[in-house]
Amino acid sequence: MTESQIKNIVEEVMAKMQLSGDAGTMHGVFSDMNTAIAKAKEAQKVVRMMSMDQREKIISNIRKKIKENAETMARMGVDETGMGNVGDKILKHLLVAEKTPGTEDITTTAWSGDRGLTLVEMGPFGVIGAITPCTNPSETVLCNTMGMLAGGNTVVFNPHPQAIKTSIFAVNLLNEASLEVGGPDNIACTVEHPTLDTSAIMMKHKDIPLLVATGGPGVVTAVLSSGKRGIGAGAGNPPALVDETADIRKAAEDIVNGCTFDNNLPCIAEKEVVAVDSICDELMRYMVEEQGCYLASKEIQDKLVATVFNEKGALNRKCVGRSAKVLLKMVGVDVPDNIRCITFEGPKEHPLIAEELMMPILGVVRAKDFDDAVEQAVWLEHGNRHSAHIHSKNVDRITEYARAMDTAILVKNGPSYAALGFGGEGFPTFTIASRTGEGLTSAATFTKRRRCTMSDSLCIR
Repeated sequence: MTESQIKNIVEEVMAKMQLSGDAGTMHGVFSDMNTAIAKAKEAQKVVRMMSMDQREKIISNIRKKIKENAETMARMGVDETGMGNVGDKILKHLLVAEKTPGTEDITTTAWSGDRGLTLVEMGPFGVIGAITPCTNPSETVLCNTMGMLAGGNTVVFNPHPQAIKTSIFAVNLLNEASLEVGGPDNIACTVEHPTLDTSAIMMKHKDIPLLVATGGPGVVTAVLSSGKRGIGAGAGNPPALVDETADIRKAAEDIVNGCTFDNNLPCIAEKEVVAVDSICDELMRYMVEEQGCYLASKEIQDKLVATVFNEKGALNRKCVGRSAKVLLKMVGVDVPDNIRCITFEGPKEHPLIAEELMMPILGVVRAKDFDDAVEQAVWLEHGNRHSAHIHSKNVDRITEYARAMDTAILVKNGPSYAALGFGGEGFPTFTIASRTGEGLTSAATFTKRRRCTMSDSLCIR
């Protein structure tokens, strides 16, 4: 399919979604949050009675449809939000389709002995309420639903308004995939116009026993203050530490690749570098000369600060997820297309280093030695316990760093996205619950444990 054909499809889909009657034509999309929850509850009564094989059949079809629509959703996400880039978003959708755990993640634990048999099984919560971000709108909806459905749940989403059309497309795709293989409609539901009010209705509703929030600290705090069980995937400011034992050239390549993936939108992406003094200059030379980094002068740094933050000190949303070329153009600098990252050396307190930007701006902090580097990295992560990265060949140092950071994710000698199974082992997720301790969420996360004991029976020896 050509680029012009894809663009025409995206324009056609988004035009249809602007019609007032859209809620009646898109599966799982309703004008009222209470209705959406009621429909999801009806669907969950069917889902919970389905066998694992039946659930897996739906999930397999979801995987197929994601692959078929990966480019369309990638372009929709970029067109609607202005953030990220199409190529990397396609890769993220394919990663969701291929590696998101399904029903194989739902397991049973058993103990058998003289006094009988005890089983611990994973059961559904019911209807899960989920809040999703504009940074990964369709990816989060798709990944969450696959895991939640595997556990026997249905889900109601309150997506970010800035990405509602993309999120609705994903919700419709999920329900089409279910219907095509004999499953129920409304395994995933949402509202046409998500607001703070619809979010509040969802969080307070009696039929929502579990809330899952993926986003900034404000939305996570709201969910955790709801009085219900909450899973919170909050902010991070992941530092990448480089010591003198590392392969410096490879470290430069890995760090810039991770930082620039989808224009730094992933919450796990390298947001700043802490490098020991003896190799700092070498690292920056490789970053600039070989990895497409633009070395920003003090004047350009100041202009960037004035541009990416508003007068109140908050992030300028028009800068989030933009490319290095676009950001530099905003401050009057024209660079060739091969420039993919902006770098500079500064103190850890520099606003472009201390704040999580979600932009391909990579400040480098110079440390006296490894101990000083660890101390500065801990400060920069701000206690989010989200993600951290290190480039070192010294196992003892890697261990020390891991213990000091105490993060849900730690990547050693690789780009950040290796933690999500992209060029690394393991499964992907777009809800990393560092704040509430679940870490990388999967189907098992969205279940509750139930113990069943048969006393003095069913033990066959």
